[in-house]
Amino acid sequence: MPLLEESSVPRDYTRTVPVVIIGNGPSGICLSYLLNGYTPYLDPMAVHPNSILFRKLQEAKQLPITEQAKDTADNNEGLEGRSGNPVAVLFDTLLHPNADLGFEYPSVLQWKHEKNHHIPHLVLGKATPGGAWHAMEGSMLTISLGIWMELPGVNYRDVTPCKRRPGSNDRATPDEISSYYKNYVKLMGLQKNFVDNTYVTSVQRLHRNHDNGLENEQETVPMNSVQNGLDNCNKTSKDQNGEVNGVGNEIRNGTEKRWSKTEEDSDKNGKDDVRERMRGSQGLSQGLWEVRGYQQLKGDTHVPFSLFAENVVLATGASDSPARLGVEGEDLPYVFHSVRDLGLALSHHGKLGPSSDPVLVVGAGLSAADAVLCALNHRVPVLHAFRKSTDDPGMIFKQLPKTLYPEYHRVYHMMCSQSDQAPPTTSPISPNSSPYPHYTSFPEHCVLTFRPDMHCLIRGSNGVLRALKVSMVLVLIGTYPNLFFLKDQGQYLGLDPSKPISCRQNPISINPYSFECSAEPGLFAMGPLVGDNFVRFLKGGALGVASCLLQRVKQKKKSRKLISKDGRSPGREEM
Repeated sequence: MPLLEESSVPRDYTRTVPVVIIGNGPSGICLSYLLNGYTPYLDPMAVHPNSILFRKLQEAKQLPITEQAKDTADNNEGLEGRSGNPVAVLFDTLLHPNADLGFEYPSVLQWKHEKNHHIPHLVLGKATPGGAWHAMEGSMLTISLGIWMELPGVNYRDVTPCKRRPGSNDRATPDEISSYYKNYVKLMGLQKNFVDNTYVTSVQRLHRNHDNGLENEQETVPMNSVQNGLDNCNKTSKDQNGEVNGVGNEIRNGTEKRWSKTEEDSDKNGKDDVRERMRGSQGLSQGLWEVRGYQQLKGDTHVPFSLFAENVVLATGASDSPARLGVEGEDLPYVFHSVRDLGLALSHHGKLGPSSDPVLVVGAGLSAADAVLCALNHRVPVLHAFRKSTDDPGMIFKQLPKTLYPEYHRVYHMMCSQSDQAPPTTSPISPNSSPYPHYTSFPEHCVLTFRPDMHCLIRGSNGVLRALKVSMVLVLIGTYPNLFFLKDQGQYLGLDPSKPISCRQNPISINPYSFECSAEPGLFAMGPLVGDNFVRFLKGGALGVASCLLQRVKQKKKSRKLISKDGRSPGREEM
């Protein structure tokens, strides 16, 4: 069903949602789980191998982890993990104690579904739940073990067919992981919060103008527009399944409500109510965000939508925009930027094979290694060019244990032992006694240009030029998040506002405990956008965001009780 047809509603009608999550990958799914009221406590029967941490948790065992995450993470400086965010490290060690030491201890958490901790929200994603995992080449293996990819409440092995792979230590394929995430949403009853096939095109903060209206950077939004949306969000009821009806379900169903207020009353009451909500709507934020976009339906039909959100969470991941070389000919039809494109080419029988011209892979990371393995497994000759020296200490392969990742070390061995040392030639591959006769590496080489005649010109560190005849080129040198829907593409949110957002070099600057953006109250970021590139640790972002929002709701309720005892109307004293 359409998310919202703007053409079918009055111009002064919109909807307000307490939380809008942009991105339906594991980050967005895990946060939805927590906002749905699923609350973690210390399991009374569990014992954590870290005695100091365990003693700290036992001191407040009656409290949910969401209410003690900050203090516990802050006071346990001895916790270590592959994340710079303390809450992420804490949550990981509670879910997977001593995982980095090779142990598989059970989680020390017990989950309870507490409806009073439910916060209404929507999760907007470009496809079905699972995010970028649906777009990956399905036969590869994940870096992390399958159990590290699981989300709270559903054991990965329980819902995934057991496929023991020699030497892989229970690593999973993208197909298995994407299926797990899709099924997870159904198993945990989160479907009502997810709206698939949605594309966000604009996220802007609304400001009050001198006429007591609201405006974004482009236009003024009528006050009664916001009022109707707020009324719609507040007029909720629970059905027999405990689901919260109202804004979430109405948006999913595309239904409308009509209001009996006169325009004059609506405008008057709307101004009063919005003044209060702009101070702290729902106790969650200090303003409103306008979220615009469209939902893609069958038959390539695009249905636009517009929402007001009290809080926006960026969970878009890091794979939207592939990094480019920026050289001439990079837009030619034989040049690609995804391993998945190689898989599609191999599926077209006859296009690539042992007798075809080689595939050129550019890059020295794991995606490039995946492409090399994929091509060689189909007996397609490979040329492999990369800028680094094979003995560069920054090579990712040197950080991976050989026993866990034998296939990547096989590629690294080829990169080191089968470099092309022969004089320049347009056909550098020739059968030899090498164990991998159809592979040739070009260390310390850079690409100069791609030509329409399927030749690629590369240059080595010694200045020697080589023209390579290829059938396909895969440029796999990294990816960047695509935050085009934010002001200045979100660059002002970075640790260095003068540089584009980069998950490794310039992540979004956040409060390390709440994951709220330093430059924008009410805007949160999690996952690769803040440097957590492993699913193990991005779950900590969900804990941080949920803890922050739940605490603000609690504070707002307490404030309202105090005001009620004084006999004053909330929000009037400051007007």
